[in-house]
Amino acid sequence: MRNFLLPRFLSIIFLFISCNDKIVNVENDDFNILFIMSDDLNCDLGSYGHKQVISPNIDKLAKNGFLFYNAHNQFPLCGPSRTSLMTGMYSNQTKHTLLDVDVRQTIPNVVTLGQRFKQRGYTSVRIGKIFHYGNPGTIGTSGAQDDISTWTYTINPYGRDKEEEYKIKTLKERQYGGTLSWLAAEGKDEEQTDGIGATEAIEQLDKFSKNGNKFFLAVGMYRPHTPFVAPKKYFDMYNQNEMEIPYNGSTENYLNTIPVPAQRSVRWKQDQIKLNLKENHKLAQEIKEAYYATTTFVDAQIGRILKKLKKTGLDKNTIVVFTSDHGYHLGEHGHWQKQTLFEKSTRVPLIFSGPGIPRGVSSKSPVELIDIYPTLTDLTKIETPSHVVGKSLVPIFRDNDFKVRESALTRWRASQHNKVFEGYSIKTSRYRITKWGDNGEDGFELYDHSNDPEEMFNLANNINYKIILDSLQLHLDFRIKDSKKKPPGLGPQFQERRLRKEVNYTPGDLHSIDGKRIYIKPADE
Repeated sequence: MRNFLLPRFLSIIFLFISCNDKIVNVENDDFNILFIMSDDLNCDLGSYGHKQVISPNIDKLAKNGFLFYNAHNQFPLCGPSRTSLMTGMYSNQTKHTLLDVDVRQTIPNVVTLGQRFKQRGYTSVRIGKIFHYGNPGTIGTSGAQDDISTWTYTINPYGRDKEEEYKIKTLKERQYGGTLSWLAAEGKDEEQTDGIGATEAIEQLDKFSKNGNKFFLAVGMYRPHTPFVAPKKYFDMYNQNEMEIPYNGSTENYLNTIPVPAQRSVRWKQDQIKLNLKENHKLAQEIKEAYYATTTFVDAQIGRILKKLKKTGLDKNTIVVFTSDHGYHLGEHGHWQKQTLFEKSTRVPLIFSGPGIPRGVSSKSPVELIDIYPTLTDLTKIETPSHVVGKSLVPIFRDNDFKVRESALTRWRASQHNKVFEGYSIKTSRYRITKWGDNGEDGFELYDHSNDPEEMFNLANNINYKIILDSLQLHLDFRIKDSKKKPPGLGPQFQERRLRKEVNYTPGDLHSIDGKRIYIKPADE
């Protein structure tokens, strides 16, 4: 077992390899960046060993690139996670724990990832959702949380999924973004918002191939975030009856084995608790099928973009990154959606591909989404801003067993019943430890992934794991303390203030002057 009693300070060593057939040798480091981000996508993908999900294009990207098995977000909620990724900092440093917060409100002088490339002469383009904004409420707009300093220009697709939103099935009437909702849609891929986004990306790649401009092209998919909408053909790829729904986290006996904040994290969505009941098994299967169908739809749009990248020849000097903002529960621990400190919520897909990146290689080293920023500036030989605390993953490209850190850190914070619950969790190569409360007063969790990858057996009170628990606690405390330090060069920091939450207007509905819905367009109209 590794010694966690003292923090391990790692020195990064650059190795120049001239005879490794897994490395693409290139003479030019003047690379473009194609950054593709999905929304609410977990690691249920073929390339991550899932035998049911159909994801040939993401799998091909992994085959031609480098896959990280043990990558984790820093806050399992869209807004805070995306802000951390785009700034290379932890949520304690960005001051973001809520959805509707403007990055410049809390850290006005920060240099974001796209902004840094823009500073170095790149055309920085956003298509779709990169920073947080309401999904599906503000699809088609830039929303209130986008950052104009990051982009040269932006494109906001708006598709049939918004126009026919009234047809969507949902657990709560006219609730979509935070509620399980789904639709097997009519029409073609290119009519959906993400299909339009892919078409826009194709047009941008065509333009860049002709004008020769360096680019940082960020394509943000809206799916598989709720509502799970995809053309019917993707639903037809799956057998709904084969959807397995885990009920191992639905009993009171299980809940009593974990701390109260952990219990509440997997029971905060009251409308979804009924899916834990066996009489609603078919409904749960229908929803899970919709999530997988939407995942396959997203995969197809990514395939369209990558096909164009290759056709233009831009693949020879473009680094591709694919990831998601956080994971997603599909009934595990009796929970659906995100906002937990379990593996299904913290773990994300992360794939790099392109010149200088090993092909068909993977690593189980613990990495974080904030590592994307310094990795891309490292690969392009652009100076990284001093406020970025993420670590370059280039040493892992050279040696897939190398570790830039011993653990990946995730924080979760929420107010429930007039009490603020805050937890921190780290995932090492083998263990997960979670601490609730400043001093652990709200409880601990410990999971051994060597025999419990589903994290169902809390070992925090198991005497046989006491030495491991004590050692991991010290390491976790060091990680937490380090994540709270103000980075050099950041400038002023201010506490977050939630902006007005956008109201979702479903096309076809009518509202009174005070915003009350007075007419609901029927689904069969």
